[in-house]
Amino acid sequence: MIWGSNASAQTGDIVRIATFAAPLSRDGPGLLLRDITKQDDAGIAAIVAIINHISPDILILTDFDYDAGGAGLSAFSDVLADPYQYKFALRPNAGMQTGLDIDGDGFTGDARDAMGYGRFLGDGGLALLSRSPVDVVNVIDLTELRWRDVPSAVLPQMNGTAFPSDDVQAMLHVSSSGHWIVPINFGAQTITLLVYSATAPVFDGPEDFNGLRNRDELRVWEAVLDGTLAAPPTNPIIIGNVNADPFDGQGICSGIAGVLARPDLQDPMPMSLGAKQAADLNQMGDPALDTADWSDDGPGNLRVSYILPSRALNVVGAGVFWPAQNDPLATLLGSDGLTAGPHRLVWVDIEIEGLR
Repeated sequence: MIWGSNASAQTGDIVRIATFAAPLSRDGPGLLLRDITKQDDAGIAAIVAIINHISPDILILTDFDYDAGGAGLSAFSDVLADPYQYKFALRPNAGMQTGLDIDGDGFTGDARDAMGYGRFLGDGGLALLSRSPVDVVNVIDLTELRWRDVPSAVLPQMNGTAFPSDDVQAMLHVSSSGHWIVPINFGAQTITLLVYSATAPVFDGPEDFNGLRNRDELRVWEAVLDGTLAAPPTNPIIIGNVNADPFDGQGICSGIAGVLARPDLQDPMPMSLGAKQAADLNQMGDPALDTADWSDDGPGNLRVSYILPSRALNVVGAGVFWPAQNDPLATLLGSDGLTAGPHRLVWVDIEIEGLR
C-alpha cells in the first residue's frame, strides 16, 4: 500500500499521472467553453485549484465535452497555473445518434439512443493533457469496436432473445465514450495509456444492459493486454473511470477484481484519509481506497477511478485528493465537499528512469 501525500513538486525522472472524473460536461454544445471563459463558475474554479495543487504531468479528464476544434480543452488548459503543451481528444461515442431504439423503450432519438449516453455529440467525452509529447501517429482508437466483437463479450438478453434487438446488437459499439491506446514519449522511453471511461452499471432493467456493457468495456483492455485485439502495448497503464468497485456497488465486481489481480499489472492502491473518514456502514472494501463521494445520495462511496500501471514500471507514490476533514486543503473541495463534484482526482508517480 502506498499512502500518497498531496505534494505537487516533481523531481528528476518522476512523472505524475492523474485521472479526474471532474464534472466538466454541460447541457449543450459550446456551454463548457462559455463557462470556462467567463471564469465565474465555482465548480470549474474548484477543479482548477485541485489540478493546480496536484500538478500532474499527464492528466486524463473523463467527463469533458468534446468539440472538433479543441477550443474547450485549450481554454481549460490556459486557465491552469501551468498550461499543458500537448492536448489530445478524439470524438467519443457519447451523443452519436444511431437511429435505433438502444434502450428498448419504444422510441428513438433521445440521449439513451446514442452509441453512448449523450444529449449531444461529444457530451462528456475524454480529454488528455500532457507535458510530454503524445505520439499521435501511433494512437490506436478502439472507440468503434462493436460490442459483439469483444472477446468473451456477454450481450444482454430478455426472455431468451437479444435485448433490445438483433439490429442493435449487430451495430452497437462497446465504448460508451471511447477506448484509446495512447503512447506518450519521454525521450527514448515510452509509456502507453489505455484510456477510457465506462458507462455506469445502473439505470437499466433486469436485462442488465449497462452492467454487462460496463464489464465488457473493461474486457477490451484485458484483450489488448493479452494481444487478442492489438499488439501488446509498451509499458501499458490502464487509466480512467472504470465505474466499478471490486467489493461494493451494483456493478459486476468480479470484472475489476480480476483485472486488479492480473500478474502483468500492479495496483498502487492510492489512498486518502478523507475517504477513510467518510467510510460507509457495512462497506466491504477498504474505504481509504474510495475515489467517489456518494454517501449522501446514491450507491455509497466507491472506488471507481483507477491508474493501473504495467508491472514493469517503477511506481514510487500514489494518492487520492480527498483531504482529511481538519486538513486546510479540504477547503478546495468546497464547504460541502462536492463543489468539484463527487469524484476525486487520483494520481500515481512513476520513475521513468527505471523503465525496462
